[in-house]
Amino acid sequence: MKVFVLGGDGFCGWPCAVNLADRGHEVLIVDNLSRRKIDIDLEVESLTPITSIGDRLRAWREIGGKPIRFEHLDIAHQYDRLVTMLKTERPDAVVHFAEQRAAPYSMKSSSTKRYTVDNNVNGTHNLLAAIVESGLDIHIVHLGTMGVYGYGSHRGATIPEGYLKVEVPQPDGSRFEEEILHPASPGSVYHMTKTLDQLLFLYYNKNDQIRITDLHQGIVWGTNTEATARDPRLTNRFDYDGDYGTVLNRFLMQAAIGYPLTVHGTGGQTRAFIHICDSVKCVQLALENPPAKGERVKIFNQMTESHQVGELAKKVAALTGAELNHLPNPRNEAVENDLIVDNRCFIELGLKPTTLDDGLLAEVVDVAKRWADRCDRSRIPCVSAWTSTQAEAIKHPS
Repeated sequence: MKVFVLGGDGFCGWPCAVNLADRGHEVLIVDNLSRRKIDIDLEVESLTPITSIGDRLRAWREIGGKPIRFEHLDIAHQYDRLVTMLKTERPDAVVHFAEQRAAPYSMKSSSTKRYTVDNNVNGTHNLLAAIVESGLDIHIVHLGTMGVYGYGSHRGATIPEGYLKVEVPQPDGSRFEEEILHPASPGSVYHMTKTLDQLLFLYYNKNDQIRITDLHQGIVWGTNTEATARDPRLTNRFDYDGDYGTVLNRFLMQAAIGYPLTVHGTGGQTRAFIHICDSVKCVQLALENPPAKGERVKIFNQMTESHQVGELAKKVAALTGAELNHLPNPRNEAVENDLIVDNRCFIELGLKPTTLDDGLLAEVVDVAKRWADRCDRSRIPCVSAWTSTQAEAIKHPS
């Protein structure tokens, strides 16, 4: 099939685009390269050296990969070009990664909050409106987040895949059952934009019968997939800084350079995780199993396991000999939470989860050691605070 990968130059988008091309699909990456611009603004680089998008695509062709095309386009602010491209190219599906993906960055300042809302919500709505205007039947696969459910205590209840059955009491004492979107409880401006995406999808699916699969993804760890490991020029990015680095990758990088593991608060926060190889496999499975025309939005919980952050830190420390350092938590969140997640849809579609084991952890540590000289230690601490009180605690830890 012909697939647009919006945001196909990013941490999840690049390995996804390469995987789809490797599977024989015709892939067009659409990206405004904003993630690279944010690196410049933050004065931090990927730990792994990443080549330009042009060099990436040339390298992929040179090793025999099915050619991937690229279009420099900002879907949030170039609506007419987006509509024209859809009408001209007539893709079968669009994979939507084109959103600012970091919760800490979204909470950094009023400017980054406004940018995240403008980019994410406007981009998603432009895509939906453009598909309606094009008159084409295009399946959207959207990368959402487990964070739409919130990370409060669910008191042992299993989080379903997007929808919740409820009983609504009536004045006459009777009750009727209804299925609704699971109540949202975003913990940052970034997570809030993903909850707004859900409502946009619900509306356009109901009103215009757009076929949509929304993937509520856990925290991604790992760096390369089998395809991106074939040539150094294809290497995926590895973020380690306090704004964009995901927690497990940050722990593994810190262990590699002898930096005490930065455990925020008690470490009792439970999060869902998925390896980058499984992330690209899930997108592939979603594309190959689209909803029928008129079917409601498909929602999959794209995760393979849940872990407490503090326990992960202890596991990494036991593997590497790293020390632990408990720091004030920059986030406004529960001190501890449980997280039991239903992910049977992907399992039933054939996903064989890559679970967290010492071999894979050591592999990421090895990648970090290889590029340790590129690490700027001053960028490791997370200083983007959710509230002014937390900001003071970070400046003056007890």
